Amino acid sequence: MSRLLRICLVLCALVLCACGSPWNNPYPASRGGENVLYTSFSERPKHLDPVQSYVENEYALIANIYTPPLQYHYLKRPYEPIPLAAVEVPRPAYFDALGQPLPEDAAGEQVAYSVYEVRIRPGLRYQPHPAFARDGAGALRYTNLSEADLEGIRSPADFPHSGTREVEAADFVYQIKRLAHPRLHSPIAGLMNEYIAGLAEYGKQIADMARTVPPERWLDLNRHEISGVQVVDRHTYRIRIRGKYPQFVYWLAMPFFSPVPVEVDRFYAQPGMAARNLTLDWFPVGSGPYMLTVNNPNRQMVLARNPNWPGEPYPDAGEPQDAAAGLLRDAGKPMPFVDRVVFSLEKEQIPYWNKFLQGYYDASGISSDNFDQVIQVSGTGDAQLSEAMREQGISLQTSVAVSTMYIGFNMLGPVVGGDSERARKLRRAISIAVDQEDFISIFMNGRGIAMQGPIPPGIFGNREGEAGINTHVYDWVDGAPRRRSIEEAKRLLAEAGYAGGIDRETGKPLIIYFDSTLTGVGAKARADWLVKQFQRIDLQLVMRTSDFNRFQEKLRKGAAQLFYLGWNADYPDPENFFFLLYGPQGKARFNGENAANYASAEYDSLFERMREMDNGPERQAVIDRMLEILHRDAPWAGGFHPKDFALAHQWVSNRKPNKLANNTLKYQRVDPALRERLRREWNQPVLWPLGLGLLVLAAAIAPAVRTWRRRERAAAVASVEGR
Repeated sequence: MSRLLRICLVLCALVLCACGSPWNNPYPASRGGENVLYTSFSERPKHLDPVQSYVENEYALIANIYTPPLQYHYLKRPYEPIPLAAVEVPRPAYFDALGQPLPEDAAGEQVAYSVYEVRIRPGLRYQPHPAFARDGAGALRYTNLSEADLEGIRSPADFPHSGTREVEAADFVYQIKRLAHPRLHSPIAGLMNEYIAGLAEYGKQIADMARTVPPERWLDLNRHEISGVQVVDRHTYRIRIRGKYPQFVYWLAMPFFSPVPVEVDRFYAQPGMAARNLTLDWFPVGSGPYMLTVNNPNRQMVLARNPNWPGEPYPDAGEPQDAAAGLLRDAGKPMPFVDRVVFSLEKEQIPYWNKFLQGYYDASGISSDNFDQVIQVSGTGDAQLSEAMREQGISLQTSVAVSTMYIGFNMLGPVVGGDSERARKLRRAISIAVDQEDFISIFMNGRGIAMQGPIPPGIFGNREGEAGINTHVYDWVDGAPRRRSIEEAKRLLAEAGYAGGIDRETGKPLIIYFDSTLTGVGAKARADWLVKQFQRIDLQLVMRTSDFNRFQEKLRKGAAQLFYLGWNADYPDPENFFFLLYGPQGKARFNGENAANYASAEYDSLFERMREMDNGPERQAVIDRMLEILHRDAPWAGGFHPKDFALAHQWVSNRKPNKLANNTLKYQRVDPALRERLRREWNQPVLWPLGLGLLVLAAAIAPAVRTWRRRERAAAVASVEGR
């Protein structure tokens, strides 16, 4: 057999051996059938310490590691807080200035402080960690480590011993103390100082103490106490809040109020730890369903089951359509359902999308680049999956974000501002002319719904159907809102004294100025679209683009006329949106979040009343009146609530978008066998090009091999004859 033939046979054998599994699999073949959920991240999380983290990509990890007292119901809408570490959702007790109890319906001005008593469920335990390890005498093993002790240690898993203990009320109190830690800079410290009694004073005490403790030494936060926060017993603690602040219950669902034990804080504060990235910011320690076992932000991060998690039943109720969607099949079964969650680094959209189509990621969003490949919009405007996606068994889920994007008027401005009827009609005319539905269709691929008011769907106070429309901008026609006509807008403009776009007082064209930060791809198209919207009612629009800092400065000074902004909810309460138009939140006067600088005595009075009320018919009536005022005054020229589109493969179940809950990994289930089978089908190697290449290679080198063999034989003959 010739050498060339032997080489070809060896290559063919290697090809056939490789056919057992896809060649392009980014994961080890040995893990093909494991109960793992595969997803991705695009940039390194900066903070994994729950007292500092306040970013979505960080919450994707820590919300599944930590157990704050509350969480949001996975399936129900409007969003509803339910217990997580707590036994029940705490109801505040109200007291007057003399410390006398008040009834539950006490008016806000009567309430001097509110007390929340939180009872923690027994049996909740922390993940295994060396901070809890104890020696034979019961003392903590790793509290006085030297540099020599840390030699070769790169992660908590490198310590030979670990331990655990039950979660206690004192751990929740210790985390509240950490909000005031002068070296941590919690993003909510300032806000909580206003509400939690004694927290600001405690912060000053700790700051004074920190000046006497070297930066590399542990700061013992238990040397002082917060007057408004007390441990009642092993599983109960109290928080005293100034005044009446019903929204505080939503903060108890955030990682900021998760338990952090003093042992962990002390463990990580030892000299040499931070230099090795051994910190709570890098290796979190929680009592939730998962724990971080791999932290390699340049490649992969992995969550694995916490072996000490006692379990939690899957919800047995939701919205009416959830049962038909199969979202209640696992009702009552213990969670979590997957053993591990693998987050792989993907900086570019195209490789990520290709891996999703190949089955190497279980779910995906939809970028603008591949929207047309995935979505087909029907004649009625409904988004549907393309045939190719449906054939692959991919499902589509849509949800409205708890966000509001809006065009604001500067109510301090001499032309568009003020509370005169002339200014109102001008603002309403512009609100009709700027066709938000058209914007959503052109620039958002249909991913949004035009707003009827500040409150997005899913939040209490948002009304569905005809009862919820802005009647100054829309009519209700054939069971749906329809934007009023351009003729109507022109009529309002004429009544305001700007017929044909000419100011009747000056005889000059009315020019409107729009400030924005529009830059990059698509910026000119959006700017041109806005100009055309104003041209429809004969108004001239001048776009003024600046960088973000300059734009913010204009808003602070009240120097912008029209502008574009957005707001993402921190918690699911109408107060979190209505405060964007509350007078004392005025940007120019008070440096608040009311960038429109809107002020209405009636609206402000209703807001102050509404924010202290519990959800119910009485609160809804107040909200309805607030919306009537906003519709009449038109401080915003409309806007939209973004819509999120999410895709998932057929082997993934129990997925329902929840825009406020971040601890959703425990609910999801995968079918590893189905995934492995389909991956093999979708990623079969195409071998004929390789075979053809081998034949071409063989054909190319065959003459050279024959020539070489002839020369060898000739040389051998010559050598024999020479003898």
